[in-house]
Amino acid sequence: MILEMKVPSPGESITEVEIATWLVEDGDYVEKDQPIAEVDSDKATLELPAEESGIITLKAEEGDAVAVGEVVCLIDMSAAKPEGSAKEEAPAKKEEAPAPTPAATETKAATYATGTPSPAAKKILDEKGISSSEVSGSGRDGRITKEDAIKAVPSMGTPTGGARGSERKKLSMLRRKVAQRLVSVKNETAMLTTFNEVDMKPIFDLRNEFKEEFKAKHGVGLGFMSFFTLACTRALQMYPDVNAMIDGDYKITHDFQDISIAVSGPKGLMVPVIRNAENLSFRGVEAEVKRLALRARDGQITVDEMTGGTFTITNGGVFGSMLSTPIINPPQSAILGMHNIVERPVVVNGGIAVRPIMYVALSYDHRIIDGRESVGFLVAVKEALENPTEFLMGGNPRKALEL
Repeated sequence: MILEMKVPSPGESITEVEIATWLVEDGDYVEKDQPIAEVDSDKATLELPAEESGIITLKAEEGDAVAVGEVVCLIDMSAAKPEGSAKEEAPAKKEEAPAPTPAATETKAATYATGTPSPAAKKILDEKGISSSEVSGSGRDGRITKEDAIKAVPSMGTPTGGARGSERKKLSMLRRKVAQRLVSVKNETAMLTTFNEVDMKPIFDLRNEFKEEFKAKHGVGLGFMSFFTLACTRALQMYPDVNAMIDGDYKITHDFQDISIAVSGPKGLMVPVIRNAENLSFRGVEAEVKRLALRARDGQITVDEMTGGTFTITNGGVFGSMLSTPIINPPQSAILGMHNIVERPVVVNGGIAVRPIMYVALSYDHRIIDGRESVGFLVAVKEALENPTEFLMGGNPRKALEL
C-alpha cells in the first residue's frame, strides 16, 4: 500500500512551505515518526516526520516551494525493511579500490617547461606588464605560447595566491520573509530612535548578592533579561501607546504585555514571545527565557510561540554591540535595544566614578508614538533599572526573588 505524504499546515495564514533539506534519500527505508525533511515557512523551520514505515520516494526537490496539502513524498508501506548487512558492503568495496600508482601521478607532475614562455610570448607579456606566473600555459608540458600571451589579461589587483571561490545559495523562505518585513518597516513606518544610558551597578550588586541562592532554589540564573522585561512591562503600563499598534486608520491598544525576545537560533534570529509578562516574577521570566532560548537553539520552536507580541527586546550586547538602532518588529510599534556593558567614567554626586554603563535605544513608530511617550518610556525603563529595589521589587529583594 502506498501512502501519500502531504504538507501539513504549520500555522494559521501559512499557505506554502519550502523544502529546506531532505534528511533521507530517495529509496531509503524510513521508520514511522523518523524526521525525513526540514521545511521552512515564512515564520519558522520545522521537521517533517514520516507518517508510516516503508520505502520512501521523494516528489519534491530541495528548494522547492510546495503548497500546504501538496504531496511531497510517497511511502511504500508494504516494502520489507532491508537487512543491515546489505548496506555494510558498500564501505568494504570502497576500500578495495586501488590507490593511484606513482607512475600515474607523475604524468601530471610539473616539468621544467611548465610556466616558461616562448620568446614571442615573453615579449608580449613584458609589453602588457604581466608576469608569467599569472598565465596558465597551454603548450607542451605547460609552456606558455604566443596565443596564451595574447589572451592574457592583467589582474585587477595584487595577486596574493589566496582562494577566490564564490558560492551562490538561495536564501531560505524564513530569511526572505524577514528581509521583506524589514524593508517594509523602513518604507512604511515613521521610525525614529531615542537613546539613553543606564548605570548597571545596582543590578550588579543585587546579582552578586543573590544569584547563587536564586539559582540553587529555582534552577535558573538571575540574568539581566528579567530586570529589563519587568522594567519594560512597568513602563508599558505607564505609556500604553508604546504597547499599541496601527491597523489601517485604527489604533489597537492592549491591556496585557506580551514581550517578544530576540534570540539566535540555527536558522538565524528568532523572536519567541513571553505571554502576559506583566504577571510574571523574576523567577517566571528567567524560566520562560531559558525555555524559549533552548527551544530556539534546538530548532523546536513553534509558529505559535513566535506569533503575536506587543513589544520586543533585543540584546545586541551579547555580540559586543556598543550602540545600534534596532528595527521595529511589525506590527508592533516599538523595540528596545540592549547593548554591551562597559566601565565608563561618570559623574556621581559631583565626583568622577567608574561605573558599568549600558547604552539603550528605543526605536518607535512616530505615527502612533509621540516624542513625549517615547522619551518618557525610556526614562521610566532607566529609572527602574537604576533603582530596581524600589521600582521592581517593592523594597524587598528577597521576597521579589522568592527566596
